[in-house]
Amino acid sequence: MHPNDLKTILSSGLLSFPVTDFDAQGNFRADTYAKRLEWLAPYGASALFAAGGTGEFFSLTNGEYTDVIKTAVDTCKGKVPILAGAGGSTRAAIGFAQEAERLGAQGVLLLPHYLTEASQDGLIRHVEEVCASVDFGVVVYNRNVCRLTADSLEILADRCPNLIGFKDGLGDIELMVQIWRRMGDRFSYLGGLPTAEVYAAAYKALGTPVYSSAVFNFMPKLAMDFYHAVANDDHAAQNKMLDEFFLPYLEIRNRKAGYSVSIVKAGAKLAGYDAGPVRAPLTDLTEEEVAMLEKLMRAQGAQ
Repeated sequence: MHPNDLKTILSSGLLSFPVTDFDAQGNFRADTYAKRLEWLAPYGASALFAAGGTGEFFSLTNGEYTDVIKTAVDTCKGKVPILAGAGGSTRAAIGFAQEAERLGAQGVLLLPHYLTEASQDGLIRHVEEVCASVDFGVVVYNRNVCRLTADSLEILADRCPNLIGFKDGLGDIELMVQIWRRMGDRFSYLGGLPTAEVYAAAYKALGTPVYSSAVFNFMPKLAMDFYHAVANDDHAAQNKMLDEFFLPYLEIRNRKAGYSVSIVKAGAKLAGYDAGPVRAPLTDLTEEEVAMLEKLMRAQGAQ
């Protein structure tokens, strides 16, 4: 897929990051992962991101990464585009990106490089080297230690024609306005704050109508209903779903650090698509918290 074709796809619709399936011992399960993707694909997400943050990219070995991306590409071929996560040090990220391209993914989400702070010059070099290592489209994720400025993105846009997307996980409104006014339609813009539905209407007003939904993993219809309510400026429907599901959901998610992934896996299990436990250093929800989530899901019609 040409990078500009991927940019077009990512400029509208709902995106999601499937969880990665593990067995009771924490090993990757390709069979249930494929069934998960087969279940989610028809619900209408514009693209799925395999081995992203919600997919616990940070916990995967190189061999597991290959298995996850290959399974996703093979399962979703002709149904929905697959973008792969890539991150870590610059050389590690290059290796992941090149492997994803070899396996047939349509693009890559460049996750933060973790731990080490870096100057804007260093971040530019990091993103540029990853982009230069592949031919397909790259989306950069502004989050944690990767905090690119509008000036840096303008430099990267000139140097990297295949850098086609910008995903925001910071929630810095001033920065988003600066980037949008400076870069215009050079990028596709994705909302990437955890539980993005809470911020979706505000980001749409900023020129970022596309976002990634974690809830799509276990309540895909609700996630799509909410997306359409935002797209159609149906504030009454949005407020109803926020009050009845998303805000109570946040109360559970915010109980412990790392629960933004754990709660999704708990929801997937309740929906009948058990993805197994999260890997350390994450922790699973308690029985009490799972019961709270189940009550919320049942109130929305989940069986």
